[in-house]
Amino acid sequence: MRTATYFFIFLNLSLAVFEEPAVYPLPFLVTSLVEVLCLLVFFGRLTHFAKVTLRNVFWKDTKNICIMVAILLSLTDLAIYGVLRVYNIKSIRWSRIVRPIFLINFAESRQIRRAFRSIRNTLPEITYVFLLFMFSLLMFSLMALKLFGERNLRTAEGLPYFKNYLEIVFDLYVLVTTANSPDVMMPAFDFSSWYALFFIAFVIINTYIFMSLFLAVVYNNYKKHLKVMFGG
Repeated sequence: MRTATYFFIFLNLSLAVFEEPAVYPLPFLVTSLVEVLCLLVFFGRLTHFAKVTLRNVFWKDTKNICIMVAILLSLTDLAIYGVLRVYNIKSIRWSRIVRPIFLINFAESRQIRRAFRSIRNTLPEITYVFLLFMFSLLMFSLMALKLFGERNLRTAEGLPYFKNYLEIVFDLYVLVTTANSPDVMMPAFDFSSWYALFFIAFVIINTYIFMSLFLAVVYNNYKKHLKVMFGG
């Protein structure tokens, strides 16, 4: 039973590869039949679980409610999408986002639920570090707007450089990963090499200090909650 449940969960999640827009598109009839089969298996597994569980216990279990709601949402979305497809009306399968619910909420997925519960318990404790990092990012973005926005600098593509505050926030956020380094600072560097100090300071504070601190807080809190959960 456990192997069959995991197989159909994996099959249900794999449909995203074959549904439009897809990497390997299959006819809608094929993917819809496979999805209906998976949902029937999930419903059968839930029914079997209901027969061996006290009724009041079954209906008080949030996991069972989540699975039932996910099945209903998937069937509703599938029916609506099929009808719209008959009338050549383009739409999207919004119920795809509920498919991981089956992976998490079945009784066989106890270890996965523990991991997610640890992540959920860790989030409030890392909020302060994250807010501090965002404050630093916003302040550096404001400084960049004041430093470079009034100098009419241009990027290599001829676009305005650091003129829009939200675009600056995004560019500096990407710079934290060093994915756009050193391209993001070249217009300012070409104007004056001293402006490189701004970007060096930004990378040292946000990439090397804040990201290391963020990782340490996440790791320590996650490990702490995992130990408590497993009775360590």
